[in-house]
Amino acid sequence: MATTVVDGRVRIDRAFAKARAERRLAIVVYMMVGFPEPASTAALLRAAVDGGADIIELGVPFSDPLADGTTVQRAGEVALRAGVTLADCIREGASLVGERDVPVVLMGYTNPFFQRGYARLTRELADASISGVIVPDMPAEESADLDAAFGPAGLVRIDMYAPTTPEARLARLLPAARGFVYCVSLTGVTGARARLGSDVSGLVSRIRAHTQMPIAVGFGISTPEQVRELRGVADGVVVGSAVVDAIANAPAEGRAAALRSFVQSLRAAGSLS
Repeated sequence: MATTVVDGRVRIDRAFAKARAERRLAIVVYMMVGFPEPASTAALLRAAVDGGADIIELGVPFSDPLADGTTVQRAGEVALRAGVTLADCIREGASLVGERDVPVVLMGYTNPFFQRGYARLTRELADASISGVIVPDMPAEESADLDAAFGPAGLVRIDMYAPTTPEARLARLLPAARGFVYCVSLTGVTGARARLGSDVSGLVSRIRAHTQMPIAVGFGISTPEQVRELRGVADGVVVGSAVVDAIANAPAEGRAAALRSFVQSLRAAGSLS
């Protein structure tokens, strides 16, 4: 009997649909591959999924991560010193998808993807059942070559939009959005913040006027209380720096348990029930 191929768009759609049916926010968890050491990545990824992560965002370490704050930068430096490559990230994603029913996207910068070659990258991601990529330093206006390679394979390039994004740009680009829309809650780089950006709900409303894609809010989301504030506003949340901190602050033997517990608290906070 033929096997049905589930492409990246479908995997992400299913994740958000499941969260919606369960009346809660989808939880997108960012983790840097190779942090705190390569050997622990697989167990930590599975702990995040077991804690309730709906989508895993795998960080690809890069030497000039312009969108990342101190926490993620340091995690990336640790991974680079350990020799972690894009190929390692793809292998970790493939292994996770093979064991758990969870969409995986790569969060990385243009240079490693370009050097790989978009045709080769597309083949490798599709073969690994990875759903797509987020590329902070690739404006949508400069993504035609990557999008052309991804489209036939059902892979997605997820765009990021910030409070400073003009209305005209939203109107022009959002109708072509795929997977989900990444709503950057504040200006600046990633990193845990004490409070949400001042007009997250306004930005989400502006985005919703131009697309029916799910909207996930990220940058600065670090506590269950902040997740709770986004119930009824967004469709999901992206948590990264706080996840890295949860891992870094736990004793080595307790990292997986600490991460699983933290993700469980985020998922519980996002429930509307």
